[in-house]
Amino acid sequence: MLALTLAIEYADKGIRVNAVAPGVTKTPMHAVEIHDYLAQLHPIGRMGEAQDIVDAIVYLETAQFVTGEALHVDGGQNAGQW
Repeated sequence: MLALTLAIEYADKGIRVNAVAPGVTKTPMHAVEIHDYLAQLHPIGRMGEAQDIVDAIVYLETAQFVTGEALHVDGGQNAGQW
């Protein structure tokens, strides 16, 4: 909601505001021994990689007409959770 509110507030100044909401991603934060379990939490069947997050940020940087969005990069984990 913050990205949406700030996007509306600053749009007339040419400032875009978006957010990236990552799912469980392979980082040192998660022990390798539980990666198989964590992968099952994503409908896509794998954990995210750092490059998945980078790709989302690059997209938002190049999509000049996108503002006020929260881009879920979570392998579908958030899909249907309204």
